[in-house]
Amino acid sequence: MQAVPSGDRSVTQPTPRQPDHEIDPLFLERRSPRAFTGEAVPAAELMRMFEAARWAPSSYNSQPWRFIYALRDDAHWETLFGLLVPGNQKWAKDTGALVILVSSSQMRVGDALQPSWSHSLDAGAASLAFQLQALRQGWHVHGMGGFDKERAITALNVPEGYRVEAAYAIGRAIPQEALSADQRVKEAPNGRRPITDFVFAGHFPPAKP
Repeated sequence: MQAVPSGDRSVTQPTPRQPDHEIDPLFLERRSPRAFTGEAVPAAELMRMFEAARWAPSSYNSQPWRFIYALRDDAHWETLFGLLVPGNQKWAKDTGALVILVSSSQMRVGDALQPSWSHSLDAGAASLAFQLQALRQGWHVHGMGGFDKERAITALNVPEGYRVEAAYAIGRAIPQEALSADQRVKEAPNGRRPITDFVFAGHFPPAKP
């Protein structure tokens, strides 16, 4: 068992995932469930997740990420919920917070603004920090590409020069033992490709004929 801060729920639950190399169990516990309890996420809990994102690495420490959020049943919920495609709305209605991640395509170097090559990469680092901290606190985050990105620009008042990256639903996952038989099939943790598919020494392997 791995220690977690006082007041947090343990995330060291059994998982069928088996790594090929030894890693922290937190990475295996992170998953994207669709079966949630409907419990609201307290604002203070969500701020802790954003605090973790705050400390993510970024080029020139530019910190290009911007998080726009809505808590369950607050004044902003329907706006963010309305951006999701119907398939995601079907299960996201039972989550406790919604978040849209945006990144700035420019960064300041000295006194000048210049294009940021890595703004999406840097925002991705903040995204993972946010998700892992949520798990440490006993919540789960489900990332989504299925939302209206063009309409989000207007609905969320996104300034020019920013890219809408992803949407996230945060909630308390229904425990595996409480799932129905059908839900257990859908909620089974998925696997990953072997390292040999994406890690190469020195260069890409020769293309296959």
